[in-house]
Amino acid sequence: MARFEINSAEVAAMGHQAITADVFFRMGIDHSIGRGVAADMIAAHKWFNLAAAQGNAEAARWRQEISQEMSAAEIAEAQRQAREWMTRH
Repeated sequence: MARFEINSAEVAAMGHQAITADVFFRMGIDHSIGRGVAADMIAAHKWFNLAAAQGNAEAARWRQEISQEMSAAEIAEAQRQAREWMTRH
């Protein structure tokens, strides 16, 4: 069993392995339902976006679902944060 640590939404590490779409997806779930963190739809959308970019179709469905409850400005912010995360990592 792999051990992974997520010290914050901005720091995710899975040992020496690459961060997978599944890790991003779980982070999106956690932020969308407030499991272990405060519920945050912008952060959830960001993590679902990153997971979907790596081919996770379920993340794309969740992203679409939560985007119906978000304003255009919130979606734009989530997309900006996802691009920024990809640039930094």
